Amino acid sequence: MSAELQPNAELEIAHVLFIDVVGFSRLLINEQSTLLAQLNQLVRTTPHFRAGEAAGKLIRIPVGDGMALVFFSSPEAPVQCALEICKALQEHAHIQVRMGIHSGPVDPVTDVNDRSNVAGAGMNIARRIMDCADAGHILLSKRVAEDLAHYGHWKSRLHDLGEIEVKHGAVISVFNLYGEGFGNPQVPAGIKRQRRLFPSRRQRPTGRRRSAVRAVAFLVLPIVIGISAWAYFRSSFRAAGDAAFIPYKSIAVLPFENFSDDKQNAYFADGIQDDILTALSQVSDLKVISRNSVMQYRDKARNTREIGQALGVAHLLEGSVRRENDKVRITAQLIDARSDEHLWAEHYDRDLADVFAIQSEVAENIVAQLRANISPSEKAAIDVRPTRDLEAFDIYLQAKQLINTFHDKPDWKETLLKAVRLLDEAISRDGNFALAHCWATRAHMALYWFGLDHTPARLAQAKTTAQKALVLAPDLGEAHLAQALVYYQGNRDYVRAREELAIARRALPNNAEVYSVTSWIDRRQGQWEEAVKNQEKAAELDPRNSKILNALAVLYDLLRRYDQEEAVFDRAIAANPSSTAYFQMMRAEIELEKGNMKAARSRLDSLPAGYDPDGAATSTRINLALYERDPAAAAKVLAASKVEELVGGTGSLLPRSWFEALIARAQGDAQKTREAFGAARVKIEAKLHDQPDDGVLLAMLGLIDAGLSRKEEALAEGRRAVELRPISNDAVDGAAVIGNLAMIYAWVGDVDSAMERLVFLAKTPGGPDYGQLKFDPAWDAVRREARFAKMLDGLRP
Repeated sequence: MSAELQPNAELEIAHVLFIDVVGFSRLLINEQSTLLAQLNQLVRTTPHFRAGEAAGKLIRIPVGDGMALVFFSSPEAPVQCALEICKALQEHAHIQVRMGIHSGPVDPVTDVNDRSNVAGAGMNIARRIMDCADAGHILLSKRVAEDLAHYGHWKSRLHDLGEIEVKHGAVISVFNLYGEGFGNPQVPAGIKRQRRLFPSRRQRPTGRRRSAVRAVAFLVLPIVIGISAWAYFRSSFRAAGDAAFIPYKSIAVLPFENFSDDKQNAYFADGIQDDILTALSQVSDLKVISRNSVMQYRDKARNTREIGQALGVAHLLEGSVRRENDKVRITAQLIDARSDEHLWAEHYDRDLADVFAIQSEVAENIVAQLRANISPSEKAAIDVRPTRDLEAFDIYLQAKQLINTFHDKPDWKETLLKAVRLLDEAISRDGNFALAHCWATRAHMALYWFGLDHTPARLAQAKTTAQKALVLAPDLGEAHLAQALVYYQGNRDYVRAREELAIARRALPNNAEVYSVTSWIDRRQGQWEEAVKNQEKAAELDPRNSKILNALAVLYDLLRRYDQEEAVFDRAIAANPSSTAYFQMMRAEIELEKGNMKAARSRLDSLPAGYDPDGAATSTRINLALYERDPAAAAKVLAASKVEELVGGTGSLLPRSWFEALIARAQGDAQKTREAFGAARVKIEAKLHDQPDDGVLLAMLGLIDAGLSRKEEALAEGRRAVELRPISNDAVDGAAVIGNLAMIYAWVGDVDSAMERLVFLAKTPGGPDYGQLKFDPAWDAVRREARFAKMLDGLRP
């Protein structure tokens, strides 16, 4: 009896990459042997092959004209490996391959030579998909495409080819993966032929179950029908029309309406909605959209289908809250966002003291309606009562609303301090209220991180409340997230912050902030692809959160991936049309970075009159004028602005006198340059007095001293800044301070030292951009160097 038919076969999910050499049979025998040896060597040197083999998570199998690589790690592994193979093949044009990828059940077996092998539907389908390909193609099964589509950097590269009939009459869904430098954008010839013969097959029917079962029925031996059906039902994805990538077990909890006579109770309705959302987000089998994205639908006419599509969910929960004295009435209804069908509804008339039980009941009913798996620990977390003191809970909800919205208030500091006072009051009523301690930590850290109260005393308060929360509730995900913020924002302790985030992620699998903060740490540590992956995941869970989308755009900017950055701008504007002007300004910045000054000016000229957040538009216009060698125009731009601080190149606020100095320097006015740099020095020194270990500020001081011809002080400050922010510990600030040190060297006449650092930065994310290096007068001292021209050419967009 073969291993595939053994009744006790041990099934595993594998991620299979089939590779086949095109035109292999036309080669002579010795040519075939040589080519296969070259391909084998090339594949063995790819990073994902080596990592999989080292971890014992890879089986490699010779197959006819190529090979099969069977990964047991993640669905991304064979796809990343395929891209690495494509890159390596660019230097071996005589080797033409085609590839097919599928994730599915396999049965590890031992072959006749006592070597590890696998069999089963996962292998068969991957082979059938590869058979559809022509030279250069990377074709994927629908299941792999659905896994990848959750990440923006993959989704734009997936192209649906529809349903294809393969061997034995089976029908499978195929996607073509291609992008710059990999894949083949052409529709495979065999698929073109099928479209001519069966033009209706490309359109997917609304019901997917029949075609999935039909595909399985003809693919392999009857025993595999059960295996493939299990693989199908294991997936949480249920396609419906255009919602091909929306998982069935997905939900957004929309803002609950406040039906209380006292409209000041709106915070209470928001709190009920947010607590139900948080309860659901703890269930790992669900996809739950985060608060920021759903709150945009407050007090708006709702089209359930449009909201479902915009948020990427199959279901919506709506509700209302009426609070009168010690009574509360809560209604909730579950809606299928794809069909607008109402699936479940309930209302609860209870004493106010039962509000926590109502929230738990609603969450558990939703879990049951969506047929989601829930673990005992997840069930226990949903049933936790945060406090016994309803007054403390009421005060906590008011504080939480202030913290969630302080960015939208004119006075950030006072809003956060008010939240702290409310939380202190709640904690005084119930010292065991762990969530109140968590949110107090968040308020303290916001005051510290945003420079509103960047003092040791404020940081100490954050540490105290975070530790207290963990003592009270060691398993509370919010407590570990709060502690992670303290480690990251307070101490730059990335290792311990990551440890806390890993615990928080297990408890809060749908919390977008956990992924976003992880991405911040990734980019600080120079783990750029992980940073993109985690920020894209955050954007998936909170697709209309402008802060997350902006963080993603910044990432792409640091990586000089301008096309992807602009695609994020489009997503952000679609989510929040009121942000159009901001992202128009950012597009002008991109054009300036690329050296397209005419396009930059056009973007700036289209901004609304007076639009200048934190002086960002003014500083961009000043840079444009300086790049165009028109310092008089730059001076007029600055004179028209009334702000005392403007956003500088590192994103931090710089004194107006800094820009005055740059303009005077470009005009050749030595006296005015000295005066302006002197004034800027006073401002920067004052900031350094409060933040003496801030390497970015110290590097700015060094640059100012270089402008004042204080060579020794400038070099000492620049070098010390690099010590305070080494790029090995902080890839973002580290690149910025090295860039400033390079400019210090250029200004004091040490061209070789400046070039040494610029050549390094040209290959480093976050280094000076092409437009700045090509046009900014600040780099005139090194522009005649032959090395400079070569380096600049390598940066050309």
